[in-house]
Amino acid sequence: MQTILKRATLLIVFFWVLAGCGTYKQNIMFKPGENFTPDPVKANALQVERNYLIQKNDFLVLEIYSNNGEKLIDPNPELSQSQPVSSGNKIANQYLVDISGVAKFPMVGELKVEGLTLRQAEMTLQKEYEKYFKSPFVNLRFNNKRVIVLGTPGGQVVPLLNENITIAEVLAIAKGIDIDGKTQNIRLLRGSQTFIIDFSTIEGFQKGNMIVENADIVYVEPVRRPLAEGFRDYGILVTFLVSITTLITLFTR
Repeated sequence: MQTILKRATLLIVFFWVLAGCGTYKQNIMFKPGENFTPDPVKANALQVERNYLIQKNDFLVLEIYSNNGEKLIDPNPELSQSQPVSSGNKIANQYLVDISGVAKFPMVGELKVEGLTLRQAEMTLQKEYEKYFKSPFVNLRFNNKRVIVLGTPGGQVVPLLNENITIAEVLAIAKGIDIDGKTQNIRLLRGSQTFIIDFSTIEGFQKGNMIVENADIVYVEPVRRPLAEGFRDYGILVTFLVSITTLITLFTR
């Protein structure tokens, strides 16, 4: 009887561990291949600051004010309200950059903006709108730059409201890395490039806190807990096996 009980117990433990390992492996994403070598992270990643360039399929938000944007900082709004509306008018809307790199703006029509920074595009639009407005002030911004965060922070799409945002800022917006995340195994996927980043040490943070780009994927691998995950997913089956073992023991007695 004791031999049967021991064998049944070992079988349950073995099955539990095996099930937990299988469940864990199913949760891991972006597994490296046998000959995979991550791209080297630049030592001075924080110094590679630059302005985003307008790309195809970007959405641009355009705001136009006349009189060099006087209405934005008018210290006496009660006086400007008595002026004609044309002296402080505003246009604000969203415009798509098509696959040709061209965006169609009101009044000025189609303009090639792909490859320009926001500042360069603002200067181009400002010259065009000088034909229709008195001393136009143009403000242009992106409306669809984002980074995808996967793994232990949960699936989130983090909008890039500012330029030169780092991985640490993105993770903070995504509520950080919880106790189930591997800080030494953060993967950043950028097109055909893959970077392995270690935030478990100060040196790793200083070296790997890169500036993210639009459409980057940041993945924080979960910590391996095969027993807990196995019990969570196969707890009912384990309980059933324990009950069967108990019944066998009672009948044997």
